[in-house]
Amino acid sequence: MEIKAFAKRFTHLEDITRATCTLRASGVHNEELALVDGQLAQVVRIRKDVVTLQIFAGTEGLSNHAEVVFLGKYPNLKVGPHLMGRFLNAYGQPLDGAPLPEGDGTELGGPSANPVRRAQPSVPILTGLPGIDLNNTLVGGQKIPFFADPDQPYNEVMAMVALRAKADRIILGGMGLSYDDYVYFRQTFREAGVLDRIIAFINTTQDQPVERLLIPDMALTTAEHFAVEQGENVLVLLTDMTLYADALSIVANRMDQIPSKDSMPGSLYSDLARIYEKSLQLPDGGGSITILAVTTLNQGDITHAIPDNTGYITEGQLFLRKDSDTGKIIIDPFRSLSRLKQLVIGKQTRADHPQVMNTAIRLYADAQEARTKKENGFEITDYDQRTMAFAQAYTREILAIDVTMDMDAMLDTVWKLFAAHFSREEVAIKQEWMTQYWPG
Repeated sequence: MEIKAFAKRFTHLEDITRATCTLRASGVHNEELALVDGQLAQVVRIRKDVVTLQIFAGTEGLSNHAEVVFLGKYPNLKVGPHLMGRFLNAYGQPLDGAPLPEGDGTELGGPSANPVRRAQPSVPILTGLPGIDLNNTLVGGQKIPFFADPDQPYNEVMAMVALRAKADRIILGGMGLSYDDYVYFRQTFREAGVLDRIIAFINTTQDQPVERLLIPDMALTTAEHFAVEQGENVLVLLTDMTLYADALSIVANRMDQIPSKDSMPGSLYSDLARIYEKSLQLPDGGGSITILAVTTLNQGDITHAIPDNTGYITEGQLFLRKDSDTGKIIIDPFRSLSRLKQLVIGKQTRADHPQVMNTAIRLYADAQEARTKKENGFEITDYDQRTMAFAQAYTREILAIDVTMDMDAMLDTVWKLFAAHFSREEVAIKQEWMTQYWPG
């Protein structure tokens, strides 16, 4: 890290915690970078002349007489096309053995785009996963979380989305990844030959938790370059935002902040909103930033402060769950919702899409009612039997996360399931679509 000749230097720390240190200093600014005993740190609080620094690598072994050097600059990243295919750490340093990125640094964590510069999202971002594209279509400029239990294969889903998503650039921000997951992402992207459109910023479990706080800013600063400067459609994948929030909590607790709900900092909502509000669609055919972020749940608790605050900020949610009948991990059609899908389905997708989607969910719901009747010992009808058979086939061929296909194939598959289990009258879709798409 380059140090200016006249940088401010101090040699007395008044207080040291596991993640922060405090000293008296003047002429420094909030979020300014510093070196504490050679370790990178950042100003997180200033009260008169009392300055608190968070030290990304932790404070183990730090003495009260450690040298503090304020650098007079803010976190930055050298952004440009040279980042394509690169795997970098939370500081923007290479993990792939290639040289350091070159060029002018772009400051991290700037303000979100002015609403005047935004347009209404209107272009679908197709992922190849029917559970998303068919039932919960994503739109360029949308922000949406993926709620999942910690033992579910959410990183495999994110990798599949990265491979198939119809976006110009994919930016991956990995926070608290296991080393196996990190290697999985690298090998998957390399073997699929898609590294030329992917940039990854990675923090693993072997790295300091506080370093995770830099990952979203790294990913989104890069996304803004390609969306705003190059006019490209960028998909940002963040995993796992729960571990990001845990890192926020570590710093807040070490600063003696009074915790809010579930031991989270009181600033959690604004901290999350600052990230998610980076999503945007620029006008006049400009670029877009779409954010898909994993939030792992604590024993499925959707009321925990992290998913609860996330739900107020984002435009829907996607849920992973294990289907008890088929054993498949699926995208839950009942608990998942894309609030912006109405802007594109049937307009930017095939015209029968809305009716096919709604009819499939209605029949799937009928199957749930039939299953409840059966479990409670009530007599079930022939229609009940057929809805349950349809639901199992729909789960295996549409909702399961190991199924990928293009949008027309999704719609044609559902039409075949309709014809295999129901009459035209029971399906009850507009006659125009029946004539055009009913099999045979």
